[in-house]
Formats: sequence, structure tokens, C-alpha cells
Amino acid sequence: MIAPSEKTIVVLEGDQTGQELLEEALRVLDPAVTGAPTRFQRFDLSLENRRATANAVVREAAAAMRHSGLGLKAATITPEITGDVGSPNAILREEIDGKIILRTGRRIPHVRPMGGVHAPIAIVRMAVDDAYGAKEWRETGPDGDEIAYRTEHISRVTCRAVAEFAFQYAERTGAKVFGGPKYTVSPVYEGLFKEEMDAAAKRHPAVRYDPQLIDATYALLLRNDGEALVIPSLNRDGDCLSDLVLQMFGSIAGSESLVLGFDETSTQVRAVMAEAPHGTAPGLQGKNVANPMAMILAGAALLTYYKTPEADRASRAIYESVFEAVYEGHATSDLGGQASTTEFTDDVIRRVRTKLEVWGSLA
Repeated sequence: MIAPSEKTIVVLEGDQTGQELLEEALRVLDPAVTGAPTRFQRFDLSLENRRATANAVVREAAAAMRHSGLGLKAATITPEITGDVGSPNAILREEIDGKIILRTGRRIPHVRPMGGVHAPIAIVRMAVDDAYGAKEWRETGPDGDEIAYRTEHISRVTCRAVAEFAFQYAERTGAKVFGGPKYTVSPVYEGLFKEEMDAAAKRHPAVRYDPQLIDATYALLLRNDGEALVIPSLNRDGDCLSDLVLQMFGSIAGSESLVLGFDETSTQVRAVMAEAPHGTAPGLQGKNVANPMAMILAGAALLTYYKTPEADRASRAIYESVFEAVYEGHATSDLGGQASTTEFTDDVIRRVRTKLEVWGSLA
């Protein structure tokens, strides 16, 4: 029987360097380091085991996440062969009712960002519907030309979840809600999302709200004056925006990626799956040189959903330790340092332990 204070993280094992970096994140999340009571329930989501189980292991892992509410996922291989097991991500999102993908671009010490960005920019992306999973077909027109068609849809429930979470997140972080869909061209389809953004703005009058069309959003990002932003977006727009924003900060290493599932009201987070935004990096496997920052930050983000004081302290300690280590030059080679993967993790763990011990004595 699990003690009420103990949380279970469902560990979704992956492939190649993705699995190696997952193990580094788990070292940091060890209760002996964080002081947050945690048990780990592992599932092997490697390509080999997904094939052996015909993706049954993916559904088992998703069921465990629905129960615990917490998951930490390694990068996995997506086979290119049609009819193969494919990516587990779509199954996992569907099973936990993942409506949102949250990625936050932030400054990394000694990494030069693009333009004037220095305050965090969070992309709250619709994780379902829109252009993804749409039915597609082609027909020959009366003049012999080939015409391609695609059906897309979004729901008010999902639009409401994205808009409401964006305002809640902006409220917690002191950011401005910025951007939006091209509702002037698509008043029925994209206008549905804009309606929910406007409604959320009325529910959160203290949050600054600066709606923009998606093309203006891209343009204005390149001349951002440094204000912290939260950008709610449709699925396709958010896919593009998150890639752009992370690169604006010079590297994807400084961001975790969260898939959020919601309750029946679409306002409260019920399940969180944290992962790094990068892939399996097969060329780095076994070399002990890959940067574990994003996976470690994914674990830190997961701790905030424990909703306990000790987990909140541990989460802050991990975030601070990661960026302080890089600031002081204890970084992997991709960020100009000489630390190995394990050496960087060792340094983060040392700093986390020191912070928690000092904070404990001050408390």
C-alpha cells in the first residue's frame, strides 16, 4: 500500500540516448536527493518491446499514468515503415486525454539568444485535433487538375482547456497572454478558439491580454522587448511556434515538454507526462557526452504537480542547480563546456542537496 504522501512516477523507458538521459533524470529524482517521497513504476517502451507486444505495453503504461497522474518519458524511435508500431506518443496522449503540450523557451547562461529575447516564452499548444489526424484525399477536377482535400476539426472543449490553462499559467508566472489564431480569415473554425481566449480573459481580468493574429505573432516575436509571454495556439501553429521559440533561445536544451491531461471540466490537470523536446540522438549513444538538461528539467517540472511543499522546494532546487551549473561553466560540450553527461548530473545533484540542506536549516 502506497503511503498517501508518496507519489508514483510512471517511467516510460525509450531508445538509444533517450534512455541514457532518462536514467540521469531519475538519478536526480531519487528521494534520497529530493526529499520528496517517490516510487518509480517502469514500462519498457523501446521499439523492440513495442513490436513484441504490438503496442500493448504502451497502453499499459498509459493506464498506469491515468492512475498515478505522473509520467516521465524517454525519447523513443518512430519506425518509418508503414504498418509498423509507429510512435507511442499519439497513443499515450489519447489514453491520458492529453489536450495540451506545454513548452517554455528560456535563457540559458552563456548561450546567445536571437534578437532581444530574454524573458521566458511559453507555448500552450493544442495537443489534439486540427491538422493532425485529419482525413485526406485527392480528386481530379473538371479541368484535369489534381486537387487535394483535408478535413480538420477542433472542439470547444479542447479550445477552452487550452485558453483556460494559458491564462492560469500566465497568472502564476506573471506573464502576458499573447498571440492567437487567424480568426479574421477563418471566423468559424479558428474563431471558435478566439472566442474561448476572449472568455478566459474575462475570467482572469488581472492577466494582461494582447491577442494577435498568428502571422503577427511570428513577426512580433522577432522584436520582442523581453516581456514574459504565454502563447495559446492551435495544434499546427503550436508545433511550428514551439520549434521556433526554443531555437530563438539558442538551444532546445533549456526546455522540458509537458503533455497535460484534464478532468471533465477541462480546467484542472489530471495527468502530466514530462519529456525532453529532443529525439533519441543515436550518434551520441554510449559516448557519455549528451546533454541531460532537458530530461532533468522534465523531472523538475513533474515535481510541481505533487502539490506538496517538499516537492516544490526540490523542483526549485533542481531548476536553479541546472542553470547555476551551466552559468559556472559546468556544462556539456554542446553548451561550450567539458563535462560529460554523468559529470553534469553529478554536479546538479551536489547542488540540489546543498540547497535543500541550507533551505532546511533556514526554515
